[in-house]
Amino acid sequence: MELILAIVIAVLTGTGIYLLLRARTFPVVMGLTLFTYAVNLFLFAMGRIRYNAPPVTNMADIHTDPLPQALVLTAIVIGFAMTAFVVVLSLRARADLGNDHVDGIDKPRPEKELTEQTEEANA
Repeated sequence: MELILAIVIAVLTGTGIYLLLRARTFPVVMGLTLFTYAVNLFLFAMGRIRYNAPPVTNMADIHTDPLPQALVLTAIVIGFAMTAFVVVLSLRARADLGNDHVDGIDKPRPEKELTEQTEEANA
């Protein structure tokens, strides 16, 4: 089970970083979300996976550590708020700039459009 969890965390982290490096805002938002899921799973796995174990009751017994669960719950709330903020920010950038590139610069135009624009400007 630990190997599967480690592979899932690695895949989510790799995919999240790959999408974070894209030039469009939607893949960046999706990459941020996947990276957040990977961090949440990592924090949850730090508390050790225990089956049918009660929370802290007696220190002599095998128990489940509640701290990673509390950290994951806090990270979920912060991740949701950050995702909502980034979505609103990208929608505002799309409305103001007219494109959805992360840096706000559109791709170079083809030569045909450039020659048409220069002809219109010269006329």
